[in-house]
Amino acid sequence: MQSSIAHLFPVPRSLEVLGEPGPAPDAPVEVHVDPDLPEQGYTLVRDADGTRIGHRDDAGLRYARQTLDQVRADPELAGRAVRVRDWPDFPVRGFMLDISRDRVPTRRTLRRYVEILAAARMNQLELYTEHTFAYADHAEVWARASPLTADDMRWLDALCAAHGITLVANQNTLGHMERWLAHDRYRDRAESPDGFTLGGHHRSPSTLQPTPDNAEFALALVRELADTVRARRVNIGADEPWELGKGRSAADAAERGLGQVYLDHLLRVATPLLEDGYEVQFWADVLADHPEVAEALPAAGLIPVVWQYDGPAHARAALDRATPEQREQWAADGFDMEPLAGGFRERAKSLTSAGRPFWVAPGTGAWNSIVGRLGNAVENLVDAAEIGREHGAGGYVVTTWGDHGHVEPPPVTYPGLLYGAAVSWCLDSNRDVDPAAALDRVVFDGPGLGAALAAAGSVADLVDAPLLNGSVLASALFGSEDAPAVAPEALAEAERVLAGAADALANARPAAADGDVAVRETAQAVALARFAVALLAAGGITALTPAAAGELLHRLDALVVEQRACWLLSARPGGLDDSIAKFAPLRSALARRAAQ
Repeated sequence: MQSSIAHLFPVPRSLEVLGEPGPAPDAPVEVHVDPDLPEQGYTLVRDADGTRIGHRDDAGLRYARQTLDQVRADPELAGRAVRVRDWPDFPVRGFMLDISRDRVPTRRTLRRYVEILAAARMNQLELYTEHTFAYADHAEVWARASPLTADDMRWLDALCAAHGITLVANQNTLGHMERWLAHDRYRDRAESPDGFTLGGHHRSPSTLQPTPDNAEFALALVRELADTVRARRVNIGADEPWELGKGRSAADAAERGLGQVYLDHLLRVATPLLEDGYEVQFWADVLADHPEVAEALPAAGLIPVVWQYDGPAHARAALDRATPEQREQWAADGFDMEPLAGGFRERAKSLTSAGRPFWVAPGTGAWNSIVGRLGNAVENLVDAAEIGREHGAGGYVVTTWGDHGHVEPPPVTYPGLLYGAAVSWCLDSNRDVDPAAALDRVVFDGPGLGAALAAAGSVADLVDAPLLNGSVLASALFGSEDAPAVAPEALAEAERVLAGAADALANARPAAADGDVAVRETAQAVALARFAVALLAAGGITALTPAAAGELLHRLDALVVEQRACWLLSARPGGLDDSIAKFAPLRSALARRAAQ
């Protein structure tokens, strides 16, 4: 019966198909509370006497009825007696969607995400915010972003609650504040008002100076956003404070230690929220380098979220292929990249050594990829589930980011999102779930599109040029003019797979209400990926003849026109121009080459 079990999503931890017929179509369904089950757990028994559901709580009953619907719809199981016993590995199974890298979703898109999360038994949603909420007294920051409003958040909160999902306010409070610090009104709040250097490039200021006044400023933002939802849990971010200890706080960091300076700011923001009864999530990357911070954290209510977005084997391959110049730059920036090859076990070491509980946050592998990095995502998602389960993590949050203008449309996030939902529910029974089949069954209601997304997502591995936190396809579009060298036979195979995906999309007819939108958005992502492959196959812009550059320039202009159209199918107009501007360096380079 493996084929039928595979049709249930997520796959239950225990399903027995009994050697007797199932209930009659009009047989009763009896429901009772079973306090001996784990939280969110349920039992489902269907036999000739009828259907009996045992559940620990409301969530367990919801998931039992969901399984019952799937069993009734399955032609192999509907007429058979079955016994299911099921509960999740992680109490909180969340999804975090970046809405601050230009792409702010429409209400229709948000509704679709909620429907998918509910079908995948995820019970928390976070919208990562930097500047894309309409804060009452800060209109200059969000004026061009088509931000979510308080009404949007209240609408979404009610929608989530109706589906058994907690909507958590998520506002960064230390790093990644560049959209604020770019304005004169806020620039003096910066750790380094004149900017800083990272990766050999000058960057605009992005980190708040860790002062009591800035903590009050950040706390006020969190409170205003949190007031629009009912959850008593928030995420205050506080990740990647690149300039911390290198600008205005340099003397303080030299005297007391960078970890202590960070901890002081974190607690200035978090403590008032904890005192008000909130649980407070924050990103735990700084703790990896400063284990003394982990030991000094409050024991209750503060939740470190350990993030890592490359699977250990993928990270190892990327590190082994790094050039001496890349290694020198990492060292100059103060980065020790080797721990990435240790995956979540290494990233969480400061917390496990201190005996502190934590959550895990793997990624969909969608960002910096054009069409996804599915192989890496699967490894990363499993690694998070293994290490999180081993250490009793209370939460598992699948993240998707939007680096370089969030070019990737929602469907590119779906394979990793659905697979992460499955392995966070029960790793043992869902490790071998086929993302393509699950997508077609759970999301698209029809065959074809899932396979196309999975095939396109495999191309990052096919080209055999592993990068950290990204794909060589995205690097070709948004990186240097000289594309990385990739073997011609690998690029030929990538083009073959992408062409097959494009053909499959042309024939896909998903019955889901937004199926036509998903097909068009995916087709555009595949077209962009094929353009990147063509650029790589040519050896980069400097290797092009003027005529070839002109042809690619014409092709790129058509792709940008379609990118604009596809964007507006699922995202608000604010941010579109900023995202499209990410193509400008490539277009300019092609134009210069074509004119030679």
